[in-house]
Amino acid sequence: MGTFFEGALAGYGIAMPVGPITILIVDMSLRRGFSHGFMAGAGAAVVDFLFAGLAVLAGEVLTPVLAPFAVGLKVTSALVLIGWGLWGFWRARRLSRIVESKREIKQRHLHVFVQFLGLTAINPLTLIFFSALILGRGTGDVLTLAEKVSFVLGVGLASFSWQTILAALGATLRRNLSPRAQVLISVLGNLVVIVLGLRVLLSVG
Repeated sequence: MGTFFEGALAGYGIAMPVGPITILIVDMSLRRGFSHGFMAGAGAAVVDFLFAGLAVLAGEVLTPVLAPFAVGLKVTSALVLIGWGLWGFWRARRLSRIVESKREIKQRHLHVFVQFLGLTAINPLTLIFFSALILGRGTGDVLTLAEKVSFVLGVGLASFSWQTILAALGATLRRNLSPRAQVLISVLGNLVVIVLGLRVLLSVG
């Protein structure tokens, strides 16, 4: 169980700090409700789960392989975040509660899941975080297969639980705030995403 709790701590460690994905999950739930925010969080959690598995199984191999592409990954990530934030300003103006058919809602849920799967995957810090964590254990501390599975499950469950809390937060704001306040929060959130994207872009050197 020790490796499971280590994985859970790692999962919360990568998920809890306020970053662009955190803000976007809350924003999605604020604009479209809990179910959409939940799917957004699920997409992010799946990436954390998969990256944790990669880090455990091939962290030492992947780190030097990804190193030459670090700058390109950062630039791509920054541009996507900036573009998403700018699009968020336009979306905020259309914030509404239009009733959709069940088929449309299901399609939108899948679309949101895929969107956040991609957004989280292009963040190089996620894989670097897990790779560094595994490498930091030292060569003398080799994990068994059961320990590896336990660690990855801990990461996935921790990340998923936190993303669900974020979705619930956004849904709570949606229920208790006026439409104008919801638009304001959405605009401010996307402004923060743009700033974070610019920060990543300026850090490339």
